[in-house]
Amino acid sequence: MEALFYVIPLCMIGLAGYGATRLMRRARDIRGAWNHGLTAEARCLRAFTTTRNDSTTQHHVYEFTTRDGRYIRFEEAYGPATTVEGDIVTVHYLPDRPERATAHAPARGKLAAGSGCVLLFLGFFIAFCIAFMIIVHAFFSAAEGFGF
Repeated sequence: MEALFYVIPLCMIGLAGYGATRLMRRARDIRGAWNHGLTAEARCLRAFTTTRNDSTTQHHVYEFTTRDGRYIRFEEAYGPATTVEGDIVTVHYLPDRPERATAHAPARGKLAAGSGCVLLFLGFFIAFCIAFMIIVHAFFSAAEGFGF
């Protein structure tokens, strides 16, 4: 029973770490595409929204042709609601990873602030899990001292 108080927080820490890694990788890809990437005109093939826990997210599916002639199709969340099917937008992509393109206009401060806030939250979450395990360990150690 005591092991559950360690296993569950460790699993939660692992999931938070995985989320932080994915967030940082995506932010790095977007920043790289903005700073060092190429641009292309893309057509919005589909625009749709998803609703989850009273939160609505706008998604777009784009298709573009790279400079070497490859057709790339990708989906991106949190796009502008004013982009509809058939619109032409500018996408930024790295030549070696065009499937990780972005149609978001360069906004380095917004990207840094958003990523930083999420990382700060995940850091507090991980710290809470660690503090919880320390408190549980102290409780069970004290309980053994009293013969429980």
